[in-house]
Amino acid sequence: MLISFNFQVHQPHRFKKTVDNKKKDLWERYIDVNLNREIFNRVANKCYIPTNNLILELIDEYNIKVAYSITGVFLEQAMEFNEEVLDLFKDLVDTGNVEIIGETYHHSLSSLFEDHEDFREDIEKHREIIKDIFKYKVEIFRNTELIYNNRIAETVKDMGFKGIFAEGVDRILEWRSPNYLYEAPCGIKVLLRNYMLSDDIGFRFSSPNWEEYPLTADKYASWLANSKGDCIVIYIDYETFGEHHWKETGIFEFLRHLPEEIEKYPHLEFSTPSEIVEKCKAKGEFTVLECSTISWADSERDTSAWLGNKMQRISFERLKDIRRYVGKYLRLKYEISKDMEGKKKVDMDKMMEYKIYKNLQTSDNFYYQCTKGLSDMDVHSYFSHFETPYDAYATYMDVIYDFKSYLLINYIAGKCSKRIIKLKEEINKLKNIVASSDNKKKEEELISKIKHLERELLKKNKEIEYLLEENNKLIKEILFLKSKENIRDKDKKKDIEDLRDFIIGS
Repeated sequence: MLISFNFQVHQPHRFKKTVDNKKKDLWERYIDVNLNREIFNRVANKCYIPTNNLILELIDEYNIKVAYSITGVFLEQAMEFNEEVLDLFKDLVDTGNVEIIGETYHHSLSSLFEDHEDFREDIEKHREIIKDIFKYKVEIFRNTELIYNNRIAETVKDMGFKGIFAEGVDRILEWRSPNYLYEAPCGIKVLLRNYMLSDDIGFRFSSPNWEEYPLTADKYASWLANSKGDCIVIYIDYETFGEHHWKETGIFEFLRHLPEEIEKYPHLEFSTPSEIVEKCKAKGEFTVLECSTISWADSERDTSAWLGNKMQRISFERLKDIRRYVGKYLRLKYEISKDMEGKKKVDMDKMMEYKIYKNLQTSDNFYYQCTKGLSDMDVHSYFSHFETPYDAYATYMDVIYDFKSYLLINYIAGKCSKRIIKLKEEINKLKNIVASSDNKKKEEELISKIKHLERELLKKNKEIEYLLEENNKLIKEILFLKSKENIRDKDKKKDIEDLRDFIIGS
């Protein structure tokens, strides 16, 4: 029996509760850097640093094997806020007993878009940062929150991965066990998370109301030993250790003694996901249609944690609406130009716009908007920095409309600026012709044309000034219109629509 312990490592870039329109820098405008730093370092001290050190000790003493899926946004914060965390993960990978699992860079919901262009980009970007930091090539993939269907599996296989994780959902498996390797219709191998044994640690460990409380290392090892099948995939949030279950619950002692207890059963063997794919034979097909997409979230184990209510669905539609403009406004996201000395440089404004767009896709933004009841809602509230799901929705919509307005205005201003340059060039050219002309009638025609062009030039300059001055007002007006479908004041509604049409028409 191959035992695979897998840990999800993620921290999102949290948005500010109120958009700071005074900030020209988009990152400072939307992202709450101070809050992200505070949370990251708190969790680092409670979880990442002590748990990484403990795993290093267990690898040295018991030769255990583990796997991590680490998001790109987590690695960004580790590099910015706490390099010790990053260094410890490098040490873990250097042992040779740790596998890095492919992820979406931004922990995004891009796999649920109609097309998978963004999904592919996010996977490739994650591959690049893992290769850059750890000198590691990922071979197994784990989608955001284990969101899975046949189409997702097909895209992942097409990108060269050997295996993909999915939740061992009962309604899909029916009578079958998750403790075997399966195969998707496209042929990629599927590793199924044993959610019962995973959640025993991840959710129930410190619950005094649980009938198996307290969970000890010897008890858990016996459960593993008595399980039937070829492999057991345990997948939990890394923050389980020290953050979700505090040190005082005994979670670290449980982890410390678990390898020793597992060693008492000769048929149990620590394994990486890649080794399971190589050693185990697929026992059958695991097929999930798009209409039945699964995940590991909440009791439903579907996509309702992010798209289950009207607020979440509206947010998702607004996000997809922005995607329509990406090709037009952010086409230069990968273009690198050269400066006067011939050195390569990146257009940082375009890169920042693209970075904001990608962070809007992060699943946490939708998770905060969940309005479920009972224990599921407790989990959502625990992770959220907002007072209520409605506050999370309001903030997300503020960012969406502010960002969309920013893109529109800057694009239009850019077009006007290009037109202004062309007008100036044409005016100067005509002036030169006038200066060298001896035909009085022709000269008068040219002068008249120049005056017309100069009036158009002045008009374009005023349009740009108007756009920039009305930016904040426009955002608020459009947001008001979009969020209040039952506006009774027709004149007010028409004024707002006129403003919107002006922007689009320009």
